[in-house]
Amino acid sequence: MCIGIPMQVVSADGLLALCRQEGAAVPEEVDLSLVGPCEPGSWLLVFLGAAREILDHETAQRMQLALQALNQTMNGHGDIDHLFADLVGREPPLPDHLRAAVGKPVATLNDGEE
Repeated sequence: MCIGIPMQVVSADGLLALCRQEGAAVPEEVDLSLVGPCEPGSWLLVFLGAAREILDHETAQRMQLALQALNQTMNGHGDIDHLFADLVGREPPLPDHLRAAVGKPVATLNDGEE
């Protein structure tokens, strides 16, 4: 499985940056060619040594929690709900094109949803 990792820019020089994954001791060199120059403190989604997307802090944090949940699950720890606090107890809404397929009008399904 291949996944992108959220990393924070420590320092940058043109289209190269030193970035650190949360909890990592040693920063890694990251190619910024696909996202352009970035300032220290910026969050990036990094895959195979290249930044693929600039992230806001909140999105980077959610991704880090999801990766932590994956790591805990792979190590046999089952209590990961706290890592998905934004999802627990929330019913995901159906996309508009599927609402008709289940026979419920869009207005009815939108009532009470955010």
